[in-house]
Amino acid sequence: MRSEGEKLIPINIVDEMKSSYIDYSMSVIVSRALPDVRDGLKPVHRRVLYGMYGLGVFSNRKYLKSARIVGDVLGKYHPHGDSSVYDAMVRMAQPWSLRYEQVDGQGNFGSMDGDPPAAMRYTEARLKKISDEILADLDKETVDFQNNFDDSLTEPTVLPTKIPNLLVNGASGIAVGMATNMAPHNLSESIDAICAYIDNREITIDELMKHIIAPDFPTGGIIYGYDGVRDAFHTGRGRIILRAKVGFEEIGNRNAIIVSEIPYQVNKAEMIARTAELVKDDKIPGIYEIRDESDRNGLRVVYELKNDAIPNVVLNLLYKYTALQTSFSVNNIALVKGRPEQLNLKDIIHHFVDHRHVVIVRRTEYELRKARERAHILEGFMKVIGTQESLDKAISIIRHSANPAEAKEGLIAEFDLSDIQAQAILDLRLARLTGMELDKIRDEYEQIMALINDLEDILANEPRRYQIIKDELLEVKEKYGDERRSEIDYSGGEMSIEDLIPDEKVVLTISHAGYIKRTLLSEYKVQSRGGVGNRGATTRDEDFLEYIVTATNHEYLLFFTEKGKCFWLRVFEVPEGSKTAKGRAVQNLINIEPDDKIKAYIRTKDLKNEDYTSQMNVVMITKNGTIKKTSLAAYSRPRTNGVNAIEIREDDMLLGAKLTNGSSEIMIASKGGKCIRFPEEKVRAVGRTSIGVRGIDLGAGDEVIGMIVVNDLENDTVLVVSEKGYGKRTAVEDYRITNRGGKGVITLNITEKTGDLIAIQSVTDEDGLMIINRSGVAIRMNTAELRVMGRNTQGVKLINLKGNDEIAAIAKVEMDKDVEDEESENSENGEATTNEDGTTIVNETSSEENPTSETTEENEDNNNEE
Repeated sequence: MRSEGEKLIPINIVDEMKSSYIDYSMSVIVSRALPDVRDGLKPVHRRVLYGMYGLGVFSNRKYLKSARIVGDVLGKYHPHGDSSVYDAMVRMAQPWSLRYEQVDGQGNFGSMDGDPPAAMRYTEARLKKISDEILADLDKETVDFQNNFDDSLTEPTVLPTKIPNLLVNGASGIAVGMATNMAPHNLSESIDAICAYIDNREITIDELMKHIIAPDFPTGGIIYGYDGVRDAFHTGRGRIILRAKVGFEEIGNRNAIIVSEIPYQVNKAEMIARTAELVKDDKIPGIYEIRDESDRNGLRVVYELKNDAIPNVVLNLLYKYTALQTSFSVNNIALVKGRPEQLNLKDIIHHFVDHRHVVIVRRTEYELRKARERAHILEGFMKVIGTQESLDKAISIIRHSANPAEAKEGLIAEFDLSDIQAQAILDLRLARLTGMELDKIRDEYEQIMALINDLEDILANEPRRYQIIKDELLEVKEKYGDERRSEIDYSGGEMSIEDLIPDEKVVLTISHAGYIKRTLLSEYKVQSRGGVGNRGATTRDEDFLEYIVTATNHEYLLFFTEKGKCFWLRVFEVPEGSKTAKGRAVQNLINIEPDDKIKAYIRTKDLKNEDYTSQMNVVMITKNGTIKKTSLAAYSRPRTNGVNAIEIREDDMLLGAKLTNGSSEIMIASKGGKCIRFPEEKVRAVGRTSIGVRGIDLGAGDEVIGMIVVNDLENDTVLVVSEKGYGKRTAVEDYRITNRGGKGVITLNITEKTGDLIAIQSVTDEDGLMIINRSGVAIRMNTAELRVMGRNTQGVKLINLKGNDEIAAIAKVEMDKDVEDEESENSENGEATTNEDGTTIVNETSSEENPTSETTEENEDNNNEE
């Protein structure tokens, strides 16, 4: 029922919803969620600071109960829930939340683990010293005031801060239809940038970035990559990648990753719990234990690793799957004259400088007005008490007046005073009427007049006002400036797993039983031919090192098994070990069948480069002499379970695989000392699963021992090595070109003394040679020390072998200039002397054996040369 006199106005509900929602959203935007560009504060933070200012809890006063502060702010300025005020005040006191805290809290104010603060009845607070600069000159009419919610009091609409608060502490807030997320910055850098802007208003953002390099987060960490920073500074939007600051330590016999700083706004306890779940689910293998050893001295999270884990690979997995790497999405939206705007770095600085200029002008006007008022009173004093005669007249007028009003009128009439001056005379104490006090009044008047002239000059001189802004900022920098906490990794970008793994030269060793490890090439010492060698690896019973591969960390390894399958590994994924480490079973790294065995490898560069993979071929050889050529592109898509590389017949096995460029020459050697040479074109390219064609015609009981690819006929020479330690280099031209499938020619004169041929390799004078025997001893030498000999010769002895020991493998290595060239007489295991006839005597000394001597004849059996 409609009551009498009531009027109903029909409205469209859609229009009403639009209007009401816009009103609500603007209220949230302006009065709750977004900071003002001038002081960088939201209303609740501004009210907390002003409430504490009103209560007088400055940095040099005693702490006050948080409940008292919250109650005052609620009752006077902020009519919302008490938690909204207390939560805001708590955050203003947390050193991991604000780069420069504004509240000094005493008691439990929470932790980085997300622990809640104590109730406000238990905690106490006061303003931080830096907040004095935010509130400075508030009593000098420098900012506008507005009525509070019930019009009983007034509150400032903005604070006259000397601190560029929006820059140094940032802000975050979700409004309606928009949000803000502004990064904190270093105070010293920010002030330098503002001063540079004041000196040159046309300064570019790139020039500003020389001063304010990047955001500076309270929790430190590493800014990974600079593109996001540049975008944020130029446009006000950007994605900054943050990484934890980590180091590596050895704890007992285990490696450990130590985290000393975590990304901004990351909950440490949640991060550790999440990591533990990932480790349990095998998403992050290699972690043995996680411990939080943080204390009052700083943050320390320990990720203790398993013995076979590669620290850098585990670290990259942690970056990929956990909050050790996060992103901070910058969205610089703040209120400019009550309207939300997106701001770049220069905009923020511009608005802050304008605000400070307004504050300086208003402060100067206020001080000038007060100085003039004081000068006016002092002029009255000097009129009345300037001489003894005038003073006596004034005293007489006051004494003979019936009341103060009559006395005031008498003074005004007699001395031509203003009402204010006359009242000031009446308010004077008698002690001020002495001669000494009169001198003080004259001195004060002179000082006031000098101050007035100075203040008038400030108001008339704009450059001087900006110089005052600079001077005050530099004073703030001197007081509160500190070092940057967040480091910057300029080389970073989108994360890939090899980002933190240096592309160093390494030696990969694979044992006969299938144990593999990766060792820095520099760990191997250079020795001369005939040296005894250093201990290369500790192997298991009846095991020996069979393959030795040189590579760099970022390359790919293609493993080929005797059953004709191909598997992939990045070199850095191979566990790192010392020279004497046993390594890790290959079966634990790739999904190889238990009865299969790796027989060949290919070291290749980027498999994702289509131009590269389409130009290169994989040529394979089997024990029975079958050869096959396939494009590398067929192997460019790694699969966890491998792919079929070649179909292997019964009683045969894959023996070797090499990369060719389409115009190479191929040489295949057999155990019996034969070798065949033919152009690569003689073998046509086929698919991955094909069998291949005959490469060499083998005699009864003979088998292939290896294959080389020759690309440089002028410099390449053929190195062959027998199992008893004999070897030689021969020019490629000594081997005539034949058709594929022939019997070949003699490459080493096989005798009982030399043993069967076990290896063939293509080398130049610049190459190094690594030889490993079955007992695990490794020797590294320069191939230049081996002179080129004829094809049908026995060669020279390369390494001294004890007892029934034999050579297991040889590999070509690049001689590294950083590796010290140690001659054999300086080797760890013995001293060598060379006789006049060319014989090298190697003396070994061991704690377990008596000193012995062995003789190596460099030119032994040279009469067999052609």
